[in-house]
Amino acid sequence: MSSPSNPVTRRELLRSAGLSATGSALALAAVPHVHVSQDDTIRLALIGCGGRGTGAVGDAFSVEGPPVKLVAMADIFPDRLNGSYDGLKRSFGDRVDVPEDRRFLGYDAYARAMDCLKPGDVAIMATPPAFRWVHFRYAIAKRLNVFMEKPVTVDGPSSKRMFALGEESVAKGLKVGVGLMCRHCVARKALFEQIRAGAMGDLVLLRGYRMHDQIGYFASAPKPADMSEMLYQTQRFHSFLWSGGGAYSDFYIHHIDECCWMKDAWPVQAHALGGRHYRGDSVDQNFDAYSVEYTFADGTKLYLEGRCMRGCQNAFASYAHGTKGLAIISENGHAPARSRIFKGHLKDPTAVAWAYGQREPSPYQLEWADLLDAIRNNKPYNEVKRGVEASLVTVMGRMAAHTGQTVTYEQALNHDHDMAPDLDKLNADSPAPLQAGPDGKYPVPEPGRKGMREY
Repeated sequence: MSSPSNPVTRRELLRSAGLSATGSALALAAVPHVHVSQDDTIRLALIGCGGRGTGAVGDAFSVEGPPVKLVAMADIFPDRLNGSYDGLKRSFGDRVDVPEDRRFLGYDAYARAMDCLKPGDVAIMATPPAFRWVHFRYAIAKRLNVFMEKPVTVDGPSSKRMFALGEESVAKGLKVGVGLMCRHCVARKALFEQIRAGAMGDLVLLRGYRMHDQIGYFASAPKPADMSEMLYQTQRFHSFLWSGGGAYSDFYIHHIDECCWMKDAWPVQAHALGGRHYRGDSVDQNFDAYSVEYTFADGTKLYLEGRCMRGCQNAFASYAHGTKGLAIISENGHAPARSRIFKGHLKDPTAVAWAYGQREPSPYQLEWADLLDAIRNNKPYNEVKRGVEASLVTVMGRMAAHTGQTVTYEQALNHDHDMAPDLDKLNADSPAPLQAGPDGKYPVPEPGRKGMREY
């Protein structure tokens, strides 16, 4: 399943280059040992061969130590699978051992790819997040370790499923990484420790910004006549809430997550604004602009500003304000973070109170180093719970914008709108979870008109 090129994603960075990261591995006294292969090779199956999945394989290969080999691939689009295979084979040679009979196509391809692995190997899940619980459930049954991309859920029902599956994976001693790579960043970790030590006083405000052009599958023209609804909506997952959580869930989760890390808490409610503007013939479900006020239990606010519009000022950064000054959590992209603290609340280069100031290793590679180290040395390591929490907080803000209501964490979790029921039973010819009207357009959020439902 595909993910398009994105000028600010991990893949470009790869080519050019409490809630702490260490606390994300669940602390258990003892866990069952899921062994890797006898020859110490960790075998990978790539499920979802777009930019994210292809880059994740490269990240895994970057880690020093016993060998890692790609042995199976799965997608629903032949061009994505073939392009990914060709690129990886050129770059990594014999480490890519995927003959044609281990390259699988179709909505059931995930299972056939995982069937090529042994307990203790790793399934990479880089499909649209709607399918995460389906694939993760199968991986648990096969006793496979997992790396899954973010977000991991798109609504309350899928969040509940993933919370339960996460607990099951912990009980079975499986190691699971979630692609919120900012939690593995050495500069952000150092900033978090500065904040915990009181360098900024009390945190009183956090801000996140992601504003840029229409990227990825943010907007979608009407479905081609020769393509099924299911394939169309799966491919263009940024455009549809059931498939990818829309642009909000996919684009903004990193800023939300890193701000919540610095606060060392998750917000308890969200209130938001947003709207659609110059849409032309686009049939997607996204708003062009979002402005969200998250509130933590102590009343502290996190303000998130998101926009996908041409010709506007761009911004890509996260900030924290304390009683003693301003901190840059990250700026001008996810990596390097360029974290620093200023005296006062202006970015005055003459008033820097602290800066990380060292070379920042790629967090995309560090998250794989941590996962593979846990597998090889049987360390407790499972990021599912935190990944679901970050995804659910993101859903909470999206719901607030799309409904025009204040939405609490509990309301988001317990909402009964299952956007893709029985997803594990669907195939390319199944009716899609979202149906177009007679005009060929899909239902869009209408704040104030549909109660607590987004559409």
